[in-house]
Amino acid sequence: MGIDPRPEIPAPRISLPRRPTVIDTSPLPERWLTPEAIHGLSPEEADHLIDQLEAAVPVSPGLVRIPGAPLEEAIVFGDTHGDWRSTVAVARRFLESPETRCLVGLGDYVDRSPTDCENGGVLNVLYLLGLRAVFPDRVILIQGNHETVRRLAVVPHTLPEEVDDLWGPEVERYQRILGLLERGPLAAVTSSGVYLAHGGFPEIRRPEELNQGFEPADEDGLLHLVWQSPDASQIDRGLLPPFTDKSLRQFLKLASASLFLRGHDPDVVGRPLYGGHCVTLHTSRIYERYGGVLLARVPLNRPVLSSQDISLEHLETEGKEFPDVGESSE
Repeated sequence: MGIDPRPEIPAPRISLPRRPTVIDTSPLPERWLTPEAIHGLSPEEADHLIDQLEAAVPVSPGLVRIPGAPLEEAIVFGDTHGDWRSTVAVARRFLESPETRCLVGLGDYVDRSPTDCENGGVLNVLYLLGLRAVFPDRVILIQGNHETVRRLAVVPHTLPEEVDDLWGPEVERYQRILGLLERGPLAAVTSSGVYLAHGGFPEIRRPEELNQGFEPADEDGLLHLVWQSPDASQIDRGLLPPFTDKSLRQFLKLASASLFLRGHDPDVVGRPLYGGHCVTLHTSRIYERYGGVLLARVPLNRPVLSSQDISLEHLETEGKEFPDVGESSE
């Protein structure tokens, strides 16, 4: 099995009141909560949706801390890359019990959409941002290298073309969507002992440096979080040295965590690395040949010491193709 022949190339704060016990499940207009409906919006309706999202999606700190009670479980998904059909399948798991679950994305929600998800990146992110707006305390959208494109360029990056294809040329519309994605954190850590990020982790030496490490002011700091790979991966992007078993364990100790859940590298998907202390997830059918289309169920009400304490599930979209939006599925 070879490596993907199309490698990536680098090229005002809003705060909502917290609702610790009562979850407001009243949605945005229902037709805006499905990718198919978003596909059918007029340019004016799309702009109105973005207006609503800008008013409702909160700005996250660089590192988000995910508590336990009343939460019992985190539903975690990896790179979806515009595969909104798999994203919807993941969201169903979360929506079964939003009172006791949270939904965590590991970044790379755009670009490289499957052929049956035309303009999938923009549909995928607006759907996810809609969930974030409805459940600001339950949905966490960590940034990947495809969301930090205004700081670290990446190709392919088809999001601007997708926005124009759906609603006509309007550069501000694309910039506003990117701005919403940039409101997400760069990492999260659970009280049960799981660290979550797209690529890697900051170079810190003391626990008190932890929060500062996720507010990178320079390119090198951001590269570690969204571009770094494990040395077990065969994909060499040539940007910075990979992390090792030793460096990961040192960081996890400082972060009071025992397991790293990440995305970014399809060739190690689903394989526990470094004694079960690192697992890579991908949740897109374009990379399913490597390890499937996966989500992880992560306990929040008991300690997680290794990959043996979480469960991985293959989504029902795996191995399937679907009709284009607007076509009959009969």
